[in-house]
Amino acid sequence: MSNSRSLGSNVSTGALCAVLLALLLGIVAPPAAALELAEGAPETYVVRKGDTLWGIAGMYLDEPWLWPELWDVNPQIDNPHLIFPGDQLYLSWVDGKPRLAVRRGRDVKLTPNMRVSQRDLAIPVIPLDQIGAFLRRHRILNAEQLDNAAYVVAASEERLISAAGDRVYGRGHFPDGERSYGIYRAGDVYRDPLTLEILGYQGKDIGDAQLLSSNRDEVTELEVTRVTEEVRITDRLLPLEERILDATFQPRAPAVNLDNAFMIAVDGGVSQIGTTDIVVLNKGARDGLERGHVLAIYKAGAMQFDEIARDNVRLPDVRAGLAMVFEVSEKASYALVLKASRVLKVMDKVKNP
Repeated sequence: MSNSRSLGSNVSTGALCAVLLALLLGIVAPPAAALELAEGAPETYVVRKGDTLWGIAGMYLDEPWLWPELWDVNPQIDNPHLIFPGDQLYLSWVDGKPRLAVRRGRDVKLTPNMRVSQRDLAIPVIPLDQIGAFLRRHRILNAEQLDNAAYVVAASEERLISAAGDRVYGRGHFPDGERSYGIYRAGDVYRDPLTLEILGYQGKDIGDAQLLSSNRDEVTELEVTRVTEEVRITDRLLPLEERILDATFQPRAPAVNLDNAFMIAVDGGVSQIGTTDIVVLNKGARDGLERGHVLAIYKAGAMQFDEIARDNVRLPDVRAGLAMVFEVSEKASYALVLKASRVLKVMDKVKNP
């Protein structure tokens, strides 16, 4: 085993696959066989800027979501669940089992800015700009949210469409104290492929608007501040949400067994799904899914004619990738494809890893 190794291309590839360090808060992976290190796992590694937690986990383990079984928390280190550039990871063996610990490479000092924290300085689970941009563009909305949301009832100068800088008029409920709103349009309908139950609606990002008049008026004036396309009458107005992924994201296998779980849609409407694509799952919070859950993707086994029995038999499902849940609604979820060993498609199955 080499004494050190650069992450290089392996981690940059794994980096776009997301989440790791379930080293957090005592999360323990489900019981498993003896922990096996990845081939060539380094004895020491110095964390670099640009590294991701998932990438480092993949460097040490073939099954990165089992990181809690490898991690050896040092009680003398403040907040050992966060890793920073300059920290040194070192591998040792305790009672015949591998353990990975950290030596702080430097003191982590915060600037005198209320918005900066240790969490901001730690290496992320995945490139935050990739997921952050997606979260700004997408929401899963339920029928109640759509029905109860305020909406654009008219535009200034009797326009049918509006752009940034234009004023529009909203009608409906505007929560007290909320002045910034996202403008959304109902997009795709997400249905369960087996029961046909409506799981939610794609909230398509149209832009942002700022409240101008009192939110107690029956009709409220707003200024459009950002658009991705023209604002139309009936577009919905929802308070902006701050949705952030940070370095404390916890990768792990679900605590419940998933049945009849599928990838039911893919961002961008492409026909083939690969690594770093974002997919919609037909399972959500009510099914026990949480942010950070890692799932295996399976392609359905092919039908094969049995020459002896003279009938058709279905071959076993074939494992073809990994995905990680990063946003959960009640009945559906968004997940990032971490790895794909073959071309994936909508309606491929997802199961416990």
